Amino acid sequence: MTQDPLTLYKLIVLYMLNRVDFPLTKAQITDFILEKEYTTYMNLQSVLAQLRDSNMIMERTIRNRTQLLITEEGKTTLGFFENRISPEIKKDIETYLQEKSISLKEEASLSSEFFKGTDGEYKAHLIAREKHVTLLDLTISVPTEAIAQSICEKWERKSQDVYQFLIEQLF
Repeated sequence: MTQDPLTLYKLIVLYMLNRVDFPLTKAQITDFILEKEYTTYMNLQSVLAQLRDSNMIMERTIRNRTQLLITEEGKTTLGFFENRISPEIKKDIETYLQEKSISLKEEASLSSEFFKGTDGEYKAHLIAREKHVTLLDLTISVPTEAIAQSICEKWERKSQDVYQFLIEQLF
């Protein structure tokens, strides 16, 4: 029985999202699929849109990063058709997830956004999570959008240092 290639790509995305307990970003999935040369960028974008439109995955965008999560409907569908993914592709996915697990988790565990508050000040909202537990949820009020944006950008690099500093000071 031949299989529609787009169906296989959908199953690969669902399988990847089902194998982790945190969201993966669109960029992470794209990097894996393009690195393995399974399909083209345009085909993958079409697949992701179809999965979203059929409620098999959920997207949430935080700043310029789109995170993807598998839905219950996606898990059910994967359960029916997972056997259509070859053992070689599953092994590629498992290897990728193991090799990149720390960086994938770190990317998913941090989020930041900035916005203009009702008081005219800009707010940088920073969050650090571990698994499904929020470790730190901090909003800093600053005078300009540029400062708020800079804080959000630095959060990804400095979050562990900030968290450690707070713990040392407060405990």
